[in-house]
Formats: sequence, C-alpha cells, structure tokens
Amino acid sequence: MAALRRAVGAACLRRRAGAAPGPGNREAGPPPHGGRETGPPPGPSGRKLIGRTVATALPLYLTMLVSTAGGLVDTALLGRHATASLAAFALTMAVYTPATATVAGALRGVMPFVSAHDDDPDALLPVVRDSLWLGIATGLLGALAVAGVPLIGLASGVPRQTLAQLGAFPYLMAASVLVAAIGNAATSTLVGLGRSRLVMRAGMTGTATAVALSLILVNGVGPLDGLGLPGAGIAMLAAATISATVAHGGLRRCAVLAGRPLGPGRPQVRAVIRLAGVGVPLAGTVLIKFAVLGVLAVAAARIDPVNAAAHSISVSLVGLMFAAAVAVGQATIPLLAPHVKAKDVRGVRAGVRAGVVTALGAVLLIGGVLAVLRVPVLSLFTHDLGAREQVLALLPLVLLVVVTDALQAVFGFGLVAIRDTVPSLLAFAVCYGLLAVVAVPLSARGGLTALWLALLGANTLLVVGQAAFFHLRSGRLRRSGRPSTAPGRTPA
Repeated sequence: MAALRRAVGAACLRRRAGAAPGPGNREAGPPPHGGRETGPPPGPSGRKLIGRTVATALPLYLTMLVSTAGGLVDTALLGRHATASLAAFALTMAVYTPATATVAGALRGVMPFVSAHDDDPDALLPVVRDSLWLGIATGLLGALAVAGVPLIGLASGVPRQTLAQLGAFPYLMAASVLVAAIGNAATSTLVGLGRSRLVMRAGMTGTATAVALSLILVNGVGPLDGLGLPGAGIAMLAAATISATVAHGGLRRCAVLAGRPLGPGRPQVRAVIRLAGVGVPLAGTVLIKFAVLGVLAVAAARIDPVNAAAHSISVSLVGLMFAAAVAVGQATIPLLAPHVKAKDVRGVRAGVRAGVVTALGAVLLIGGVLAVLRVPVLSLFTHDLGAREQVLALLPLVLLVVVTDALQAVFGFGLVAIRDTVPSLLAFAVCYGLLAVVAVPLSARGGLTALWLALLGANTLLVVGQAAFFHLRSGRLRRSGRPSTAPGRTPA
C-alpha cells in the first residue's frame, strides 16, 4: 500500500508540473479543464509567415510605386511648360522630399504601439490621438523647412531668375507637408493594424488626384490657361488633403475604433514624447541617409556629366527595388506584435527571418525583371549611349547594393517592432558617416565603380550592425518588464 501511495503521489506531482509550465518553457499543451493558456502565442509556420507578409506588403509597395510614377508627371509637365519653372520645382523638391520622408519616418514609430493594442480599443484610442499630435508637431517642423526654400536658395547662390519663379509654390508645398503628416498619422495606424489595403486606397486616390489636377492646372486645358508652378502646388496640396481624408475615413471604419471619437483631444505631452522616442531616431536615420546620398551625388557629378547621369539613374533603380523592402519591413510589425507582447523571443526572430526571406525574394524578382527589360527601362531615363553603358556596367553592383540595403532595412524594422530604434540611428551615423568621408576621394581615384563599392561596403556594415543589434535587443525582451499599456496612459 505504501508503494502504491508513493506512485500515486509522484503521478500527481508530474501532472501539476505539466499544468504549470515554468517561464523557460516554449510550448505548452492544451490547458486543462478549458483554462487559459499563459505561454507565448503559437506562431505560424515559415511559409505562412512569408505568405502573410507578402499579402500585407504588396498593397504598400504598389502604393509607393504608383506614387513615384505620379511624381514624374509634374516633372514632365513643368519641363514642357518652362525650364525656369522646372528649375524652381527641383529646388523646392530638394527640400520637400527629405522633409516628407523624415516626417513619415518619425510616424513609423507609432506602428508598434498600435499593433500592441490592435484588440483593445480603450488602450488603442489614446495612441491614435497621440500619433495625431506627433504628426502635427513633426509636420510643422517640416513645413517650416520647406517654407524657407527661398532663403535656402538665396544663401546657396541659386540664380535669381530661378528664385523669381518660386512664387507661392514653396508655401503650398509647406502646407502639403503638414497635411501629409496628419495623413501619415492615420496610415501608420492602419499599417500597425495590418490594414494595408486601406493605405493603398488612400495613396492611390491621392496620386490619381495629383495627376488629374496637374494635367489641368499646369499647362491648362482648352480655353483654360495653365498656372504653371502654382498649379502643380495646388494639385499636390489637394492630393495630400484627399489622401489624408480617405486614410482617416478608413481608420474610422476599422472595427476596433468604430464609433469612437478620433480627434486629437488635449495633448498628453509624456505620451507623445514616448512615441517620439521610437519615431525620432527613425527620422534621424532618414536624414542621415538623404544627406549622405546627396554627398554621393556631388561626388559623381565631380567626375563628369555622363557619370553623374548614370549615378542618378542607378539611384532611381535602387529606389524602385528598395521600396519593396520598406513595404515588407512595415508589414512585419503587426505580425510580430503578438510575440512582442508575449516576450516570445523565438517568435519575434522567426518573424524577422520571414521578412528577410520575403524582402530578398521581392528585390531579386524586381531586379531580375529590370535586368531582363534593361534596354527599354533605361530608354525611359536617357537616350545617351554613354550613360546607358555605364549603368549596364554597374547593374550587378547596383543589385548587390539593393540586397544589402533590403537586409539592413528589415532588421531595422525588427528593432522598430520592439520599440528600440536608437541602435539603428547609431549604426547609420557610423556607417554612412564613414561613407560621406571617403566618397569624394574614392570617386576621384576610382570613378563611379569605386563610389558604388563604397556604398556596398557601408550597407554591408549596416547589415552586420542592424542584425547584431536586433539579436541583442530582442534577447532582452524576456527579461524586460515593459508594460503593454498605451504610452503614458493606463487603459480605461
């Protein structure tokens, strides 16, 4: 009997131990008696992760692609209208483009906070309101920079005939930056909720508006005289307004926020600062990248006009491919959110690996298409045979640059998902800082090939840095006591 009691007691202990897994356990069986499971959420297989990433990223990439193509319409129309107008447009866009990209980068920091509360409207609503205030604050800063284009041009020695063409255009574009920032607050929230099709709807509507109004307002239609550069500004401001309206309308229709007031309300400074703590370093990486790419453009221009043209075309091809990696990186954030909340390090890393595979596949697919169609594609950019041959010679190197850039971007978005973006800023400051120092002397000695080899080296260092930082910081999730409430607030 004693032996029987000991055997029964040991079996009971084993059953209890199985019902209450320790913190180190990764998998747990079904909870007994319908109880609630406390372990990390079971993650999908690698193929399912990749499939979900593709489904979320594809609408985002198509939106970026159409927006880029739509932006070329204004360049073409203004070039036909007047060369001076095109020069003034290029001057303003040299400030407008990095300003809007920086604002968009800052608002990407909202995504992980949104994803963390995609099933909790009481906690999500404050994040949505705080993101609006962050959009207003960063949008005002960007608008101020664009409104200063006449002063920037004057200080930079831009010819007065170009400055005279500016007129109201910089101020229209400054208003467009602010409106776009408010729209970005909504689109970042939609991406965080995994609603990329609504983002595509807003982006496509805005681009269609910009193209239609530019065709009417820049050169005129029938008896209507064209407005030239101001017409392009009106078209772009109207497009930003409509895109933001559609995005906020889509946000209001999301089930988790249905029937709730989404106005900004009274600003909660600490909560906005916490969002900015993730977003501002991202904005810093965007600024660093734009600044150093500008240095590379100057270095290429110092060689000769043919190399400068070939460099510009190569950068445009990189943009077409790299946009796919950005879309994939953003798509991984809502997929990683359940694992981040559960502090499931293995699930977080598996999601980023799926993003890496997806981004590489997308970049290689697009790169392969461009390689096959290289002759007709390059004819869209230039008729100069020398520039075409230079681009063709650089094409393998360009593809390697995009691959490394895509890898570092996905690891960077992994850091965004765990709300730790300062390491990315440090990595960019070091790697691209070194690139800026060596760009001009290298191009003087080795030409465009040496310049792109240096860019490849900087991106490779970034891959190593971003991957190492992600591995290190994601490993701390299990030990962190980070709360899952909205930033600076407690759920109602």
